[in-house]
Amino acid sequence: MTWLRKPWVGPLAFVVVAFVAFSLPPYLTGDRLQSRVQSDWGPHYPLLVVHVVCASIAILTCVVQIWPWFRARFPAWHRRVGRVYVLAGVLPAGLSGLVIGWMTPFGPVAQVSNVLLAVLWLAFTWLAWRAARQRRFRDHRKWMIRSFVLTVSIITNRIWGVLAFLAFAGRVPEAELPATISGISTWAGWTIPLLISQWWLERKPRRAPAERREAVPV
Repeated sequence: MTWLRKPWVGPLAFVVVAFVAFSLPPYLTGDRLQSRVQSDWGPHYPLLVVHVVCASIAILTCVVQIWPWFRARFPAWHRRVGRVYVLAGVLPAGLSGLVIGWMTPFGPVAQVSNVLLAVLWLAFTWLAWRAARQRRFRDHRKWMIRSFVLTVSIITNRIWGVLAFLAFAGRVPEAELPATISGISTWAGWTIPLLISQWWLERKPRRAPAERREAVPV
C-alpha cells in the first residue's frame, strides 16, 4: 500500500493520540483544581479549557491533513477536515492562547514566547488557508507545514521541560525553578522545530545521478 511508504505516519499518530489522551481529560471535568496550570485570574480557567479542547482538535485533525495517502485518496474530505482544523481548532485555540499566554503565571520570558507563538500559529494557518483558496497549492503546503510544526510544538515543549528540569533542579532557587523551566521549554519547544522545518523546506533536492552513456562503437 502507498501509505506504508510513509513510515512516520503511524508513530506520529500514536504519539499525538497518546498525548491528547493524557492531556485532555482533566479539562473535561470542569474541576479547576485538576488544571495543570493554576492562576488567580478569574477567566484563566475557562479560556484554558477552550484552548486545550480546541488545540486537541487541531493536533488530531492536522495529523490527518498531512497524511499523504488520505490527502490523495480523499481530496474532498481533506478540504472538510481542513476547515475543522482551522475553524474549530487553530482559530479558537490561537485566540484563547493569546490571552492565557499574556496572563501566564510563569513570568515574562514565557509570556513573550506564548504570545508570539499564538500570533505565528494564527498567521501561518491563515496564510495556508488563503493559499489553498487561491489554488496556490505549493505555497499552501509550505505554510501548512509551518502551521503543523507549531501545532505539535506542545509535545516538544514537554520534552524540553523535562530536560530543563533535569539540568536546573537543585541549581536555581526552588521559587524560580518553574519560571526557569517554563521560559526554556516554551521557547525551545517551537523555535527549534520551526527552524528545522524551514531548513527542510529550503533545502535543495538531490539530483539523481546522471545515467552513464555507453560509448557508441565506431
